[in-house]
Amino acid sequence: MKFKSNFLSVLANLILVLVFSCNSTSNAKKDSETETTFLFNQDWKFRRLETQVQNNKMVPIGVDFSDELWETVTLPHTANLEPYVTLKQWQGICWYRKTIDITEDQLDKTLWLKLDGAMNVADIWINSTHVTQHLGGFLPVVVDMSQYLTEGKNVISIKLDNEDNPITGPKPLNILDFNTYSGLYRNAWLIVKDKLYITDPILENKPASGGVFVTYPEISKDEALASIKVHIRNDYESDKIFTVLSELYKEDKLIVTAVSAEEHLPPLQDKEVILKMSVSSPNLWSPMDPQTYNLVTSIISKSGEIIDKESHTIGFRNIEFKGQKLYVNGEPIFLRGVNRHQDYPYLGYAISDNSQWRDAVKIKEGGFDYVRLSHYPHAPSFMEACNSLGLFVLDAIPGWQYFNEDPKFADQVEQTVRDMIRRDRNNPCVLAWEASLNETQMPKAFIDRLIKAVQEEYPTGKSLSAGWMEYGYDIFLQARQHRHGNTIETKKPYNVSEYGDWEYYAQNAGLNQDSWNDLKESERTSRQLLEFGEKALLQQATNIQEAHNDNLYTPAHADGYWVMFDYNRGYHDDLEASGIMSIDRLPKFSYDFYRSQRTIEEKASPMVSIASYWAPDSSLDVRVYSNCDEVALLLNGEQISKQRPDTNRISTNLKSPPFTFKVEKFQAGTLVAVGYIKGEAIVRDAVSTPNDFKNMTIEFDESGIKASANDEIFVRAVVRDENGTPLPYEDGQVLFTIDSGTDRMLIGDNPATIKAGTSSILLKTGNNKTDYKITAQYKNVEAQGTLSVQP
Repeated sequence: MKFKSNFLSVLANLILVLVFSCNSTSNAKKDSETETTFLFNQDWKFRRLETQVQNNKMVPIGVDFSDELWETVTLPHTANLEPYVTLKQWQGICWYRKTIDITEDQLDKTLWLKLDGAMNVADIWINSTHVTQHLGGFLPVVVDMSQYLTEGKNVISIKLDNEDNPITGPKPLNILDFNTYSGLYRNAWLIVKDKLYITDPILENKPASGGVFVTYPEISKDEALASIKVHIRNDYESDKIFTVLSELYKEDKLIVTAVSAEEHLPPLQDKEVILKMSVSSPNLWSPMDPQTYNLVTSIISKSGEIIDKESHTIGFRNIEFKGQKLYVNGEPIFLRGVNRHQDYPYLGYAISDNSQWRDAVKIKEGGFDYVRLSHYPHAPSFMEACNSLGLFVLDAIPGWQYFNEDPKFADQVEQTVRDMIRRDRNNPCVLAWEASLNETQMPKAFIDRLIKAVQEEYPTGKSLSAGWMEYGYDIFLQARQHRHGNTIETKKPYNVSEYGDWEYYAQNAGLNQDSWNDLKESERTSRQLLEFGEKALLQQATNIQEAHNDNLYTPAHADGYWVMFDYNRGYHDDLEASGIMSIDRLPKFSYDFYRSQRTIEEKASPMVSIASYWAPDSSLDVRVYSNCDEVALLLNGEQISKQRPDTNRISTNLKSPPFTFKVEKFQAGTLVAVGYIKGEAIVRDAVSTPNDFKNMTIEFDESGIKASANDEIFVRAVVRDENGTPLPYEDGQVLFTIDSGTDRMLIGDNPATIKAGTSSILLKTGNNKTDYKITAQYKNVEAQGTLSVQP
């Protein structure tokens, strides 16, 4: 028996890229000469209210209000730690306050507060002045605090309301089928600029403007042309003369520069400066080769001083459709994809940048080229991970089976489309903009309005919109269960937005389900928890194989399995369990099916995986997933057979159909699968029959991203027999303890239930570099492990 919690074999160079990139997003950026951006996550005061405060004298704003007794928290933060299975998540009012000291010199600067995620309606006060209300919890809130600050002590007060809101949607929580959680659940930033500065696109609220916006008039293997639009504002009361410089770097190497003519900007005015850049023989971005560049854009004073500077990750790639086929950089491609919900157990959405990256690593290593962000924009750090790893993204606005006739609702949805594009427009990973309310019948006039917003925000003629209704959109999204038969009538580019989940629960969409009439609903469904056992997990993998293969016979350019990770449904007292990984981020057999679909030609590592626990009740038709030319299966050292993929046995378009080996009868011992490429044994996998519990090991799921301060890590206790074999059917609970200290905590049910041989709990790290020693106890057996955390 094998155990797959430590399943990622990330290539050494990939790990280096990930660690470097993740650290760059997780830590505060500081440039003493120009823009200074501080990660603003620590030392917030927090209080959750069960009812609205009615007495204005009690409203916690201003410097005179005492928050000394409030809880001190670090962002990302959830207003409520939810149960593992969350039925009716917490909704209500909560407050955050932060005190900052402002010097006289800083009063001559431009100071912004930026919140990457504030759920759901945010009211913000600077001292005693209400400065803004922001609707919607998935996109940035940016506040110019400059005119409200005074020398000395200042207080930022934020009231959050995550009750159901008919204007923001996406739908009342009691029928939503996923959660929206609470709190300041992403990073906060304090941005200090000169009064001559590069603006923020969200704050400016101008179509196709604000900040730095990069478009690409031409891209080929020989040359790439970039147009760099820089929006600049002069808040001085005098004229300013300057130039704008853009520098393109590949790693640390300067590739090319572009500089403007001398620019003149009158007081209290703004302007756009456009730079042109030509790159010879560019490294093109694609899922197989995600080449990115760093674009650094600066305002240079007449005396040569750098006044402001911003950096953006960009990539050169050509996306076009020829008929219904997708071409990336001139090459046809089918995007094997998956949907993702971003929640963790207990913490909801409030997870670190590192955890966002770990999710992206698991998706990429799972064999995917593309991820649909369901059903809302995900964290900026997740987008950065997709840029670096090579994951196309379908960027989506919040929405699910809900439409409100109130004109304010349409206004809010349009603004969300615009803000999503303004936030994400420079990311090379964005395939298209899902400017559509998922599975919602929308009026044509409303669709026209959203498509116009896409075209105005990205006015190059190359931006793609995607929507659940065929009318208007460039790409037609359709879930497999909504198809009638297998007929695809649309002539538009076609994306199977979701597949493989409830269609099998209802037994209404599979190709061969008439042979499953003797199966109960619970047996034929794709919603199978990790702990349900081998037969259930094999059924899920069978469903997925059939449905994905079916998609490959349609004119689709991409499909997206529902879903990557199990998640909480909110209105129902169980987890949505169709994930190919558990909510604790542990793989099911279906994860290895998808891994096997990435071929060696697609730069995948050779892999082989036995989908069996090889226990007395295991199937004698042993299924093996591999992307190798041949696979041999051995039982206790004797070869059962050696096979090539049997593509003639079933009608299939799969890259690598599973291997199935017939074993005559069960014999306790060890199964070994050996993968061959061009006749050479390259890779192997083994599973052994589990015996009685004897010992336990501790593992930390870092997934190639080293643990850092203010991080969360899944701690795994793996129960094993005397041979070290994990025990998939062990039934019990493990008690976790942590060495003494206050700068750390364990989050989750404790003792924690063993599921498929593993008990998991979350370790929330503190602010400092340290070593955390974890002890797990089960049946009078103890195991210890130590996690080293960087600052």
